[in-house]
Amino acid sequence: ELQQKVEETEVLKMELQMLETERVRLSLVEEKLMDVLQLLQQLRDLHISKRALGKILLSTLECCRDPQPGKAHLFEVLDTLYHELAGCELLQSQPLEKAQSRQALSNPLVISC
Repeated sequence: ELQQKVEETEVLKMELQMLETERVRLSLVEEKLMDVLQLLQQLRDLHISKRALGKILLSTLECCRDPQPGKAHLFEVLDTLYHELAGCELLQSQPLEKAQSRQALSNPLVISC
């Protein structure tokens, strides 16, 4: 009976570790999604055309058509979309102070899930 309790404890520890890993992964996805939404808000404020935004989205989807092995596909799509949006000419032509606030959105620490 003691051995069974030890085994159950080990199983629970592994499940807890898996849940913690999933929580961290979801937290990273949430952060990247917030970054993407902030860039979309900036582009909307700069009156980006629907056509230009559609081209960015299609470019992102084309880049992420074949998922890379070992990388979470959702995070890959969000990350690619973030970089596509950040490279938009409208954001590049902003005055210096707005560009600096845009740079504050990017996370220099990249963690692969």
